[in-house]
Formats: sequence, structure tokens, C-alpha cells
Amino acid sequence: MEILKVEELKMHFPVYGGIFYRQIARVFAVDGVSFSIEAGKTLGLVGESGCGKSTIGRALLRLYEPTAGRISFEGKDITHLSGSSLRELRSDMQMIFQDPFESLNPRHTVGSILEEPFQIHRWGTPLERRQEVLRLLDRVGMPADSVHKYPHEFSGGQRQRIGIARAIALKPKLIICDEAVSALDVSIQSQILNLLVELQQEMGMAYLFIAHDLSVIRHVSDQIAVMYLGRIVEIAERDSLYKNPLHPYTQALIASIPVPDPRRRKTFTPLQGEVPSPLNPPPFCHFVERCAYAQAVCSQQTPQLSSIDGSDPSHRVACHFAGRLSHK
Repeated sequence: MEILKVEELKMHFPVYGGIFYRQIARVFAVDGVSFSIEAGKTLGLVGESGCGKSTIGRALLRLYEPTAGRISFEGKDITHLSGSSLRELRSDMQMIFQDPFESLNPRHTVGSILEEPFQIHRWGTPLERRQEVLRLLDRVGMPADSVHKYPHEFSGGQRQRIGIARAIALKPKLIICDEAVSALDVSIQSQILNLLVELQQEMGMAYLFIAHDLSVIRHVSDQIAVMYLGRIVEIAERDSLYKNPLHPYTQALIASIPVPDPRRRKTFTPLQGEVPSPLNPPPFCHFVERCAYAQAVCSQQTPQLSSIDGSDPSHRVACHFAGRLSHK
């Protein structure tokens, strides 16, 4: 069962300048993205910094007003919700931010931070809310006396646990994890990832897990979407993507993953050139300027996200020559 469906989502930001401060350009942060997430499953969204991953997360929560496209949650169009309808929706959709220190109010105690969602949504009596705060802290592995402390008194990993507790407070059906472990030490990352997996199994939540670390994405995801310059270039089940990457960009990302074995030397050819500016992306295939297989058609026709004949229909790729690259 689909809990979230995104169709041709676009987020274009105006750029103003000149003597009269008029719009002079647009940033094509997200440029026609489509995907869906099954209830209780995890979609990993991976790509280079600046490709539009976090913008998608904020647009889904309606922190940004989409430029175009459609967002459906449990079959209901939420693209243009506002007011009380939007506030009600946010009890079912929550976000875990990248920087746990910036996302927690430094002037409030942990108890106040965790009680706030219940106050906003008018849940329970003061006593019931305080009891629920203690339960949340225990569930994420934090001591009960944390309620009287402030965010600066905790380590990065502990602050992220508090952020997770806040996100699950209202028992949401979907959580967007925006680089939720990228600011943490590697040893702490594994603890937080394991906690997220446990909570998903316990509560049945779906995740949109945004990251740029392919090893992290592989650990937590059921399905993976690869983004490049505002577009999804490949989407597939986790094992299918790693065993047979079809897009040249995906192949380069997977080839660059370090192998933790000094006896296994791994060589790969790094991508050439720089990522084009989202102010002026290539008009058709966005990857054409860095692709070793590019031909004339790549600069004349936009590749559509589709499956290859004879392959897994759930494995879709946006490349004119993906069928020729599947066995390289």
C-alpha cells in the first residue's frame, strides 16, 4: 500500500537582482521528480550535495510551496493544503533534521521540547504529557533526568536521539530523515541507524531517508533513488541497484565506495568536470557534460525514467543507453 506518491514535483526558486530588484533567473532545485513510498518501508534518496534531496523533503512537508507537481499522502492530494488541514497532516508526517543542535531550541529544556508537539495538537492532560515525555526518552535510550537539561548539555548523538523522540512523539506514519546521521561520528551513526530500524519495526512507520553516503543508504533502505541535479536518474530495489547499476552516475557512485580490505585493491575512473549550476542546467540530459558515453541524442532529447526490456520492471533508469551499460 502506497502511503506517499509524488508526481512530477518541481521546486524552482526565483533569483532577484538588478537596479530594480527584479527576477533575473531561477534555480531549478527540483525539476520533475516522481516516486512513491510503501507503508512501513524505506526509500533511500542519495546524491551529491546540492542535487535537491533536502528540498524534496521540505516540499513534502509543505515547508516549501511546490512550483508544480502533485503530492499525495494516503491517496489524498496535499499539494496545496493550508491552515488547520496542514497542521493536522503534520501529526502524520515528521522530520529528523541533519544538525540536532540547530533543530532544538537552546532556550528550552528537553522536557519542554518534547512536550511541545502534544501542546500544539492538544493531546492529553499536563500529567499525561509529562508521562509520555518520560516514555519517549526511555524509548530512545535517554535517562529520565534529561527533561530538566538543555540541548547544549548533551553530545551530538544524544541530541539526535532527542530529535528522534520529538519526531515520533505523535506516532507519525512517515518520517523524513534529512541527513540524520551525517553530522555524527561513525560509531554513533550505527547506534542511531539501529535505533531508527527498531522504531520502524515497532511502529510501522515509512521513511524517506536522505543521505549522500551509499553505505548508510544500503543499510537502511528497501528501495533507493539516485538524484543528480534536481532529477532522479535511477530508482530500484536496494539489491538490484547495487548488483546492476544502469546509469553512469550510479555506476560511478558505487565504484567510489571504499572497500575495507587492504588485499582488495579497487580502481575506478572518477567523474570528470564539475556539477553544472542549477541556475543553468543542461537542457536535456543533465548528466551529459560529465558522461563518458554521451552522444548527440543526449543533447537533443530528455531521457525518461523507465525500465529496460527484459529487466526488473521496478528498476527504472533515465538514460538513452542504459541497456548497453547494464553489463559493463
